[in-house]
Amino acid sequence: MKSIFYKMCIATLIVFSMNGCTEENILNLSPINDISVDQAFSTPSLIASSMNGMYNAAAIGQFNAVPTSPNGGRGYIWGAAFVQQGDNRGEDVVNTATFYQLTYTATYDPTTANNVYYWVDGYRLINRTNLMIEGVTKAVEKGVITKAIGDDYIGQAKFLRAITHFELVNFFARPYNETANGSHEGIPYRETGIDTQTDIDTDITKGRNTVGEVYQKVLADLNDAENLITNTTLTKASKNAAIAFKTRVYLHMRDWDKVITEGAKLNGKYTLEAHPGGPFANSYANTESIYSMLQAATMNPGVNAALASQYNRRLLVCISPIIWRDPEWLTDDKRRMDVPGDPLSMVFTSAGRKYTNKYKDGVNYTDASPVIRYAEVLLNMAEAYARKSDMTNGMKYLNQVRDRSLAAPATQSYTSFADAKALVGAILKERRIEFVMEGRRWSDIHRLQKDDLFPIDGIPAKVANGNPAATAFELGTPYSGPYGVAAVPGSSHKVIWPIPQIELDANPTLKQNPGY
Repeated sequence: MKSIFYKMCIATLIVFSMNGCTEENILNLSPINDISVDQAFSTPSLIASSMNGMYNAAAIGQFNAVPTSPNGGRGYIWGAAFVQQGDNRGEDVVNTATFYQLTYTATYDPTTANNVYYWVDGYRLINRTNLMIEGVTKAVEKGVITKAIGDDYIGQAKFLRAITHFELVNFFARPYNETANGSHEGIPYRETGIDTQTDIDTDITKGRNTVGEVYQKVLADLNDAENLITNTTLTKASKNAAIAFKTRVYLHMRDWDKVITEGAKLNGKYTLEAHPGGPFANSYANTESIYSMLQAATMNPGVNAALASQYNRRLLVCISPIIWRDPEWLTDDKRRMDVPGDPLSMVFTSAGRKYTNKYKDGVNYTDASPVIRYAEVLLNMAEAYARKSDMTNGMKYLNQVRDRSLAAPATQSYTSFADAKALVGAILKERRIEFVMEGRRWSDIHRLQKDDLFPIDGIPAKVANGNPAATAFELGTPYSGPYGVAAVPGSSHKVIWPIPQIELDANPTLKQNPGY
């Protein structure tokens, strides 16, 4: 039971590289390379290393990793995989090879590697956060570290616990608005660290929380994170990251007032880069990124997962003609910029196909994995205002994001809409353009099921898996086919992922999603 049955191991980090941390049965302790959980919280330096190890796990993942590999896993759950899986579940990219084919074509089952990795590494990270919270709490009580330092660490752990549960519930359960107040089955929300056989025996009796319960716990953790965190660095959880993420959660809950309230807290704290390529020209030092996952030459998911490897050097995923030829994406939009060698360039062309240039370092894979940036907060607020029929503010926040990409804002900026529905439609389209190849599409497909204005029924049809013809990318008319991957209707069980079989085998309390 890999998501529960593991031992948290801590090792010295040098230049963000974790050395000697191996997955094993928690009862098979190895004092040579690993130290006990109690020892891990016995000194300030070991506690700091434990925190770095938690982020390392979030950035790389470990399930099925080669023990001798310096970088370990495939980037589950926050290093690269959430971008790649979120993209390939939607219709705005094309999987050009076989790497993401099962995700792309919705032909997964309870043993498929991608959804197994998502669950296992997701819950492994959650367990690390729980052990951090418990270990730091005891360390503060013993006077090993101050309460102020401890609160900051606990807040960061709660942030990661919250966003990881939220990510998992959007892949393994139906959306919040499927039932009143999300009363349908969600996922287990785990808040206790698993380190002993007794812990395992207790946890194995727990079933799935409802989706509504998961959301409430996510928000409780994010509220605590907002109040506790003092860290301000981009690549670790911050107070502002917790606030920004709440706008995403409330958007899924359709609580428009809360989206606006939380978003307003960030007014004046971030500004959009002047050029839409700015956040990616320097992914670690820009005015727009709120939280990004650190990737370094010694800490990245490697050739089989790093974003610049998969999306750039290896050409495994291209932008889909569906969104590339959408007439609402203006032909002179700066997000179409294709200038070889220019760090602001957003795309590049190979064999006539269009690929993202958001991730550039195809040698050391050092591009940060973008988790949330200010452009999303602004569009979240724009949509919330629009759905409340506040046309003025809805259009203001939409234009704030869109105008920086326009060749001639004075003539191309939006000035009016027929009604609130038209404005919401423009905002939803802007999200697809702005966040293409950033993993955000699945999140919107998921939350727009049964939407009152722009419902999406299941998973939209896609261009065939493989390399589209160069002619498919010619601008001038909207893309009208062919579609080689049929739409998945909302009634199909394939809309959500199955619980991994290895988890069901180990935890009989859990029930599989219907249809699998």
